[in-house]
Amino acid sequence: MLTKEQLKRLNDQVNREASVSRAYLAVSCWAASKGLDGVARFFKGHHEEEEEHMHKIENYIISTGGKVVIGAIEAPPSEFKDVLSVLKMALKKEIEISSSINEMVYLFLEEKNYSTFNFLQWFVAEQHQEEHLFRSLIEKAELIGTDKKGLFWIDKELKNMSLNK
Repeated sequence: MLTKEQLKRLNDQVNREASVSRAYLAVSCWAASKGLDGVARFFKGHHEEEEEHMHKIENYIISTGGKVVIGAIEAPPSEFKDVLSVLKMALKKEIEISSSINEMVYLFLEEKNYSTFNFLQWFVAEQHQEEHLFRSLIEKAELIGTDKKGLFWIDKELKNMSLNK
């Protein structure tokens, strides 16, 4: 059984995942409108992945007898400067998600809720992968630049990454 504070933290995480999901959907739509099909596909996939994370937490809350509370989510921007700034924004969001998950892991361990602590370990590993992915994409984008050839390469690379998932 979850305490009120534990339930609040998990519900807050549901809303964080929903917020990031919507941000990635906004990026996908922006990229599609710019003819960046690979970027659009990549971020659409990440939108769906964040939705899965949200549902995973929702299902966990329900399985413990808790109540899922969906909060208001601020609308994401619909315009972006360029692909590099989008990748940097995504890394920032992933770091924020990692931080909140790590805080929950600490809380659940301190309060000896080992079941939820164990449940959260999957998210810890997932966030490590996500941060690594976006860091490496940023490094590559900075290396090749964002001129037309660089943009073409980034779009192609992100499309290939989407197809391999």
